[in-house]
Amino acid sequence: MAAESAQTLERGLRLLRLLADGKGGRTPTELSTELSLSRPVVYRLLTTLLSEGFVRRDAEGRVHLGFGVLALAQAVQPLLRAAAVPTLRRLAEQVGATAHLTVAEGDDGLAVAVVEPSWTDMHVAYREGSRHPLARGAAGQAILALREGRHDYFVTEGQLQEGARGVAAPVTGLPWLEASVGVVTFGPLEESTGPRVVAAAAELAAELA
Repeated sequence: MAAESAQTLERGLRLLRLLADGKGGRTPTELSTELSLSRPVVYRLLTTLLSEGFVRRDAEGRVHLGFGVLALAQAVQPLLRAAAVPTLRRLAEQVGATAHLTVAEGDDGLAVAVVEPSWTDMHVAYREGSRHPLARGAAGQAILALREGRHDYFVTEGQLQEGARGVAAPVTGLPWLEASVGVVTFGPLEESTGPRVVAAAAELAAELA
């Protein structure tokens, strides 16, 4: 019975991840095909998820994420921030740049934790809650790379703020989280910045595992 329950939970999570890919709603038949599950299994999953508010169906019968998922995400964000701040503080002090944790919300990146360096004369002001398309900026590009199975760090300049340079690396090994750790600065970046950002992302991944 426990194995059957675990399998049902795993299938339900796979369904929710599929709906969270930013490509819009799907019909039950499309879900069945993409998940390689029978239609009766998909309908049973949807019945439960609909009753809990984690999915919804539009007028055309297509299935989308429901607002119940938003409530969970809002509850998780403070936990993520608390876990990330010590790592980000060390990174900000090492690099002398504003450090941040960015998580994916569909096609956008959301800054859930930001730490500014204490010893610099000038640094980039980056607000928690800031949102931007994943296709722009190092933080978003690192998350897109994670979706493709690549674990590189990315360097960008002027994509989100004129004159600002960013470096970011994905947080890997956590199937439930699409996120990146990064820094942003108006000053020059040392060669050690990329490896330090990668190390910070790995440190946070280990903390959250």
